[in-house]
Amino acid sequence: MNRFHVHLNVSDLASSVRFYSKLFAAEPTVLKSDYAKWMLENPRVNFAISNTGRAPGVDHLGIQVDSEGDLAELGHRLDAAGGAVVPEEATICCYAQSDKLWTEDPQGTRWETFHTLGDATTYYAADAACATDGAACSPDVRSVKPKVDKGTGCCAPQSGCC
Repeated sequence: MNRFHVHLNVSDLASSVRFYSKLFAAEPTVLKSDYAKWMLENPRVNFAISNTGRAPGVDHLGIQVDSEGDLAELGHRLDAAGGAVVPEEATICCYAQSDKLWTEDPQGTRWETFHTLGDATTYYAADAACATDGAACSPDVRSVKPKVDKGTGCCAPQSGCC
Protein backbone atom coordinates (compact mmCIF):
# COMPACT_ATOMS: atom_id res chain seq x y z
CA MET A 1 0.00 0.00 0.00
CA ASN A 2 1.34 3.43 -0.92
CA ARG A 3 2.01 6.03 1.74
CA PHE A 4 1.73 9.81 1.34
CA HIS A 5 4.99 11.64 2.13
CA VAL A 6 5.48 15.18 3.43
CA HIS A 7 8.90 16.68 4.22
CA LEU A 8 9.13 20.01 6.05
CA ASN A 9 12.22 22.10 6.67
CA VAL A 10 12.18 23.46 10.23
CA SER A 11 14.31 26.02 12.04
CA ASP A 12 14.15 24.36 15.49
CA LEU A 13 14.14 20.56 15.30
CA ALA A 14 13.67 19.91 19.03
CA SER A 15 10.58 22.08 19.42
CA SER A 16 9.19 20.74 16.14
CA VAL A 17 9.69 17.15 17.33
CA ARG A 18 7.82 18.01 20.55
CA PHE A 19 4.99 19.64 18.60
CA TYR A 20 4.53 16.85 16.05
CA SER A 21 4.92 14.11 18.67
CA LYS A 22 1.99 15.64 20.56
CA LEU A 23 -0.02 16.23 17.37
CA PHE A 24 0.47 12.66 16.15
CA ALA A 25 0.37 11.10 19.66
CA ALA A 26 3.53 9.22 18.72
CA GLU A 27 7.28 9.57 19.01
CA PRO A 28 9.35 9.70 15.81
CA THR A 29 10.21 6.40 14.14
CA VAL A 30 13.60 7.89 13.23
CA LEU A 31 15.24 10.64 15.28
CA LYS A 32 18.65 12.13 14.42
CA SER A 33 20.32 15.42 15.30
CA ASP A 34 19.07 17.01 12.06
CA TYR A 35 16.09 14.86 11.07
CA ALA A 36 12.97 13.15 12.40
CA LYS A 37 10.40 10.92 10.72
CA TRP A 38 7.03 9.53 11.76
CA MET A 39 5.64 6.52 9.87
CA LEU A 40 1.99 6.99 10.76
CA GLU A 41 -0.82 4.55 10.10
CA ASN A 42 -3.74 6.91 10.74
CA PRO A 43 -3.45 8.85 8.53
CA ARG A 44 -1.09 6.63 6.49
CA VAL A 45 1.72 9.12 5.97
CA ASN A 46 5.52 9.30 6.04
CA PHE A 47 6.00 12.70 7.71
CA ALA A 48 9.57 13.98 7.93
CA ILE A 49 11.23 17.17 9.20
CA SER A 50 14.82 18.34 8.96
CA ASN A 51 17.00 21.33 9.73
CA THR A 52 19.71 20.95 7.14
CA GLY A 53 20.05 24.58 6.10
CA ARG A 54 17.12 25.12 3.77
CA ALA A 55 14.42 27.73 4.37
CA PRO A 56 11.65 26.57 6.74
CA GLY A 57 8.47 25.35 5.07
CA VAL A 58 7.33 22.57 2.79
CA ASP A 59 10.36 21.04 1.08
CA HIS A 60 8.52 18.49 -1.03
CA LEU A 61 5.55 16.14 -1.18
CA GLY A 62 5.63 12.56 -2.31
CA ILE A 63 4.37 9.02 -2.49
CA GLN A 64 6.28 6.12 -0.93
CA VAL A 65 5.63 2.79 -2.66
CA ASP A 66 6.18 -0.81 -1.58
CA SER A 67 7.86 -2.23 -4.70
CA GLU A 68 9.92 -1.50 -7.80
CA GLY A 69 6.85 -2.30 -9.91
CA ASP A 70 4.79 0.30 -8.05
CA LEU A 71 7.57 2.85 -8.62
CA ALA A 72 7.66 2.07 -12.34
CA GLU A 73 3.86 2.45 -12.54
CA LEU A 74 4.04 5.85 -10.82
CA GLY A 75 6.86 6.77 -13.21
CA HIS A 76 4.55 6.16 -16.16
CA ARG A 77 1.88 8.31 -14.51
CA LEU A 78 4.39 11.11 -13.85
CA ASP A 79 5.56 10.89 -17.45
CA ALA A 80 1.96 11.11 -18.68
CA ALA A 81 1.44 14.20 -16.49
CA GLY A 82 3.96 15.95 -18.72
CA GLY A 83 6.67 17.19 -16.37
CA ALA A 84 10.35 16.33 -16.46
CA VAL A 85 11.00 13.14 -14.47
CA VAL A 86 14.42 12.75 -12.85
CA PRO A 87 15.31 9.24 -11.63
CA GLU A 88 17.77 8.48 -8.84
CA GLU A 89 18.72 4.88 -8.23
CA ALA A 90 20.05 3.55 -4.91
CA THR A 91 20.44 7.06 -3.53
CA ILE A 92 21.21 7.78 0.12
CA CYS A 93 18.85 10.37 1.54
CA CYS A 94 17.14 10.97 4.88
CA TYR A 95 18.97 8.07 6.52
CA ALA A 96 17.59 5.63 3.94
CA GLN A 97 18.63 4.02 0.67
CA SER A 98 15.95 4.42 -2.01
CA ASP A 99 15.18 4.39 -5.69
CA LYS A 100 13.42 7.65 -6.57
CA LEU A 101 11.69 9.60 -9.27
CA TRP A 102 11.45 13.39 -8.93
CA THR A 103 9.27 15.89 -10.75
CA GLU A 104 7.61 19.27 -10.23
CA ASP A 105 3.98 20.19 -10.58
CA PRO A 106 2.99 23.22 -12.71
CA GLN A 107 3.45 25.53 -9.68
CA GLY A 108 6.99 24.28 -9.00
CA THR A 109 6.16 22.06 -5.98
CA ARG A 110 8.67 19.23 -5.91
CA TRP A 111 7.25 15.68 -5.84
CA GLU A 112 9.26 12.62 -4.85
CA THR A 113 8.08 9.09 -5.57
CA PHE A 114 10.26 6.45 -3.97
CA HIS A 115 10.81 2.84 -2.95
CA THR A 116 12.91 2.48 0.21
CA LEU A 117 15.46 -0.34 0.03
CA GLY A 118 16.98 -0.06 3.52
CA ASP A 119 18.47 2.17 6.18
CA ALA A 120 21.56 4.37 5.85
CA THR A 121 23.90 5.81 8.46
CA THR A 122 24.03 9.32 6.96
CA TYR A 123 21.46 11.93 5.95
CA TYR A 124 22.76 11.98 2.39
CA ALA A 125 25.70 10.68 0.39
CA ALA A 126 27.49 13.45 -1.46
CA ASP A 127 28.06 12.13 -4.98
CA ALA A 128 29.27 14.37 -7.76
CA ALA A 129 27.34 12.24 -10.27
CA CYS A 130 24.05 12.96 -8.54
CA ALA A 131 21.78 15.88 -9.26
CA THR A 132 20.97 16.49 -5.63
CA ASP A 133 21.45 19.75 -3.82
CA GLY A 134 23.09 17.87 -0.93
CA ALA A 135 21.33 19.40 2.04
CA ALA A 136 17.88 18.26 0.96
CA CYS A 137 18.70 15.12 -1.04
CA SER A 138 16.57 16.36 -3.86
CA PRO A 139 17.38 17.43 -7.39
CA ASP A 140 16.70 20.78 -8.95
CA VAL A 141 14.38 19.21 -11.52
CA ARG A 142 14.54 22.18 -13.89
CA SER A 143 18.34 22.01 -14.17
CA VAL A 144 18.64 18.27 -14.82
CA LYS A 145 17.99 16.51 -18.09
CA PRO A 146 15.98 13.43 -17.12
CA LYS A 147 17.05 9.99 -18.28
CA VAL A 148 14.42 8.27 -20.35
CA ASP A 149 14.10 4.53 -20.86
CA LYS A 150 14.13 4.28 -24.66
CA GLY A 151 12.15 1.03 -24.53
CA THR A 152 9.15 2.46 -22.71
CA GLY A 153 9.56 6.21 -23.17
CA CYS A 154 9.37 6.58 -19.41
CA CYS A 155 11.53 7.10 -16.49
CA ALA A 156 12.24 3.85 -14.68
CA PRO A 157 15.35 4.05 -12.47
CA GLN A 158 18.46 3.22 -14.42
CA SER A 159 21.95 2.21 -13.38
CA GLY A 160 23.98 5.06 -11.96
CA CYS A 161 22.65 7.70 -9.68
CA CYS A 162 20.85 10.08 -11.96
